[in-house]
Amino acid sequence: MMKHFIGNDWDQVLEPVFESDEYHNLHEFLRSEYQNKQIYPDMYHIFTAFKLTPFAETKIVILGQDPYHNPGQANGMSFSVSPGTPLPPSLRNIYKELYDDVGALPVNHGYLKRWADQGVLLLNAVLTVPYGHANGHQGKGWEAVTDAAIKALSERGKVVFILWGRFAQNKIPLIDQEKNVIIKSAHPSPFSANRGFFGSRPFSRANAALVSFGEAPIDWQLPMQAE
Repeated sequence: MMKHFIGNDWDQVLEPVFESDEYHNLHEFLRSEYQNKQIYPDMYHIFTAFKLTPFAETKIVILGQDPYHNPGQANGMSFSVSPGTPLPPSLRNIYKELYDDVGALPVNHGYLKRWADQGVLLLNAVLTVPYGHANGHQGKGWEAVTDAAIKALSERGKVVFILWGRFAQNKIPLIDQEKNVIIKSAHPSPFSANRGFFGSRPFSRANAALVSFGEAPIDWQLPMQAE
C-alpha cells in the first residue's frame, strides 16, 4: 500500500524512493534528530514545495542547496522565508534581478508561495538542516528523493531548470537537455552575485522557454503583502 507523504501525484512518482531502505534509514535518522536537536523546517513543512507544486503542474524548478538554518526562516521552499522574517541577502539580490529583468516590484516579505502556486517548484536538494549548521544533513539520504524528482521531471519534459551556483549545476547530468531548458548562472549570494548572477535575466528567459513549450508564462510579481 502506497504511503502518502505528500498528498498529491508526487507520492506516486516518488513511491520507489519512499519504499527504499535508504529512505527508511533517513526517516529513522530524522526521528532522532528532531527529538534531540533544533531542526528546520519543522517536520510539518518538510515537503511544502512538493505539496504546493504537484508533479503534473511543475513548469519551472528553482533549485537550492538546503533550508535556511536560523530560527523562523525555513518554510519548505527554496529561497523563501516565512512572513515576518527579514529578507536574507540572497533573496534581496533575487528581487533586485527580478526588477531589472521583468520590472517586478520588490516586496518587503520573502514568502514565495505565489510562485509555487503557478508551477514553480522551489526545491532544495536537502530538505532539512540543523540549527546553525549549513549542509548539516547533506549526504544523509535526501538526495535520493530530490534527485528522483529531478529525473522524473526531466523525463516528463518541458521543464525549465534554473540552476544558480555550482552546487545546483552539479545536477545537470540528471537533466535531459533535449526535452528541457537549463538556465544557469552564478549564485545570488552576496559572495557571487556580481560574478554573473546580476544581468543573467533568468525570469524572462524562463518565461520565453515556457512560451516555446506552449505553456503560459509565470507572473513573477509577488503580492505586496504575504499571502
